[in-house]
Order: sequence, then C-alpha cells, then structure tokens
Amino acid sequence: MSASPRARDLGIPLPGTPGPLNAITDVPGLQVGFCTLLEPARHIRTGVTAILPRPDRGHPQPVWAGVSKLNGNGEMTGTHWIDDAGWFFGPVLITNTHGVGAVHDGATRWMIDRYADHFAARHAWAMPVVGETYDGLLNDINAMAVRPEHAIAALEAASGGPVAEGAVGGGTGMVAYEFKAGTGTASRRVRLGGQGYTVGTLVQANHGWRDWLTVLGRPLGRTLAQDRLIERETGSIIVVLATDAPLGPLSLRHLARRAAMGLARGGTPGGNSSGDLFLAFSVADPGPMPQAAGPLLSRSEVNPEIIDPLYLAAVEAVEEAVLNALVAGRDTPTFRPAGRICRGIDHAALRAAFA
Repeated sequence: MSASPRARDLGIPLPGTPGPLNAITDVPGLQVGFCTLLEPARHIRTGVTAILPRPDRGHPQPVWAGVSKLNGNGEMTGTHWIDDAGWFFGPVLITNTHGVGAVHDGATRWMIDRYADHFAARHAWAMPVVGETYDGLLNDINAMAVRPEHAIAALEAASGGPVAEGAVGGGTGMVAYEFKAGTGTASRRVRLGGQGYTVGTLVQANHGWRDWLTVLGRPLGRTLAQDRLIERETGSIIVVLATDAPLGPLSLRHLARRAAMGLARGGTPGGNSSGDLFLAFSVADPGPMPQAAGPLLSRSEVNPEIIDPLYLAAVEAVEEAVLNALVAGRDTPTFRPAGRICRGIDHAALRAAFA
C-alpha cells in the first residue's frame, strides 16, 4: 500500500462512515490486484488493475450487476450482456484505451484456466469486463505496451486488504483535473432493515479540467492555477461499485447511476470527450451459473423503498475515491507534450482550505 496520506488525513471533513480499510476490499471476499508497467526511458507509464468480485476458483459464480454511464466516449466490454442478463462472472479489469484487446485476451485465457471444468464440460463462453481510460499525456500509448500476460499478472496478484492508490496498475499514467491521479478507492457502511452492509468503490480517475475541481463545495481548482496542461477536458473515468447488500439487476443499475452524482460533487459535468462508465455488482446470494441451476431461481433482495442509504453511500464513496486518487498523485514528466510536469495536487493547499 502507498505511504501517501489520503484525503481524510489532510483534514478534509468527508461525510459518511467508511469501512475499516476505506476501500473496495471492505466488501467481503473481494480482491484487487495490479500490474504496473513503468519504464521512463521508453515513456511507458501504464498497467492493468484487476478486481475479483468473489473467491470462486474452479467453480464460477455469477454476480448480479448493472451498468450506467454519464458520457460514452470510452469502452467497457461485456456491458451489453450485463444490460440484458443482469449478471456476469469472472473478473473486472481496467487499463488504457489501446490495451483493451490485450487485456481481454489475457483475462479470457485466465478464466479458461481458472474455471477449467466449466469450460471443458459445456459450450461455455468468457466475457470479461474490461474498462479503459486514455493515458497518452504521460504514457506512449501507441507503443501498446500492455500485453495479455500483464492482465494475467494483475489477476494472479489480486488479494484482499489495503489497496494501493495513485500511479499503480491501470491508473499509472492517468491525470484528473490536470493533476496526477489514477487509482482511488473508498467505502461506506450503512444499515438497512436492521442489517449492516458495505458499499465500496474503485475508480480510475482520468477526467476533469482544472477550473472545474470542487472539493466539498469549494471551487479549489480556480485557485490552484499553476502548471496547467490542457485547454479542454479530454479524459475519462471508470467507476466500479461493489456491495454485499442483496440487490437485483435493476437496483444495481440505479446504484451505478449514482456514480455520476459523486463525480459531479467533484466538479465535472462529464465533458464531450470523456468516457464516464460505471459498473455496480453485488456479491450477495452466491449461487451456480444459470446453465447449471434448476428451472426456478430464488434470491433475496433489498426492498427499493429503503434503498436510499445505499445510493448516498455510493455518491459519498465515489467522491472520496477521486480525492484519494488525486492526493496520491506525485509529480510526473509528460510524454505529450514533452518536457512538462504533471503536478501532484498541493497537500498544503488542501490542508489550508479545511483548517
């Protein structure tokens, strides 16, 4: 885990009750792994982030899921099926725009090996979820450094516990609000119907224009005007939301939509060139693949009439995860344009703003 302070450590009075790690891995059984590619001499700053929803080695178990978007200038594979079926199985991966194909290949190979009996016994198909954001400001993205083996390495590295942030995995070359950003995570604890549940999020933050940056309602981007890099918003963000609350596909689609509100709290309107793509899934009610199940399925589901605390938890966690990605950022040389520096956000200025 990075030794960097996080947003709360700087005195930013973020709302809500986080889980013990304030990370997506507060969701029981969920694991995160990274493969970071860092070769400054070749201008390579990129990688792969992997999320395993549940520890289902050898026996695939679907998770109920829903997807949404704010602006669609980006890619997240497998989402057409999630829209139709309301579930997926296997991993979720995030990389750069030109690495989607290689990561999809690697994830497919990994799934075939991990669920060997499933693929040997029937006409099974692998449809991993792979999202992307563009890291061409800091990384020679056209070198296509990400290969299938890097996806497999990220998946094999997946574990529970604290999650590294900033320039790690797919977030290695990412920029948000013209500051160095990348991977960020956060979580919230809520109670519904007398039961406690967790909502966790992981973001790959690569979005926003400096003037838009807002922290808890304060337009701080306008006062942090040094070392500007772009003249308009050109980035994207992937948001993955996970929960152990028993939710069906419709409720999970609605939960995914709330990611946009968490991003809006940070100031972005979702620019025309931005790919703001959101996935939400629930690890509750583990069961067999539908092809191996009986004719009738039964599951529990939170009554939508009491779901609002989960929506608020998602909004708060996404807002904080983006700030954590920014706070973890460190000064990084640019690739295009060459010779500039993408600055990490000024921690002292953030502390002063909320002192």
